[in-house]
Amino acid sequence: QVQLVESGGGLVQAGGSLRLSCAASGRTSGSYAMGWFRQAPGKEREFVAAISSSDGSTYADSVKGRFTISRDNAKNTVYLQMSSLKVEDTAVYYCASLPIYRYRGTYRYPRDYDTWGQGTQVTVSS
Repeated sequence: QVQLVESGGGLVQAGGSLRLSCAASGRTSGSYAMGWFRQAPGKEREFVAAISSSDGSTYADSVKGRFTISRDNAKNTVYLQMSSLKVEDTAVYYCASLPIYRYRGTYRYPRDYDTWGQGTQVTVSS
């Protein structure tokens, strides 16, 4: 059974930084693309960033240049380094895995991901 566990969330002032981690157990995370999504209260879950099994990365326009996704296959862990945080980045952040056979040319749709973590809260204060 694959499990994903996020950590690293918290309260930070606008302009600050946080690094989220997503640890995978039960399989090698390098065999899958991994994505980060977020969901603010009253809003739909939205794509943040993804990294392919070959380490190609893609980002939502709203975080491009501020967030960096990376992976350490030896540790089965994916990271999301968040810098220059804004109040509008406040949300619960989720990591998810996308098996290659479900890849349809984009990493942006939550329905394509088969396993999700429990989420970690990120709160950015003004």
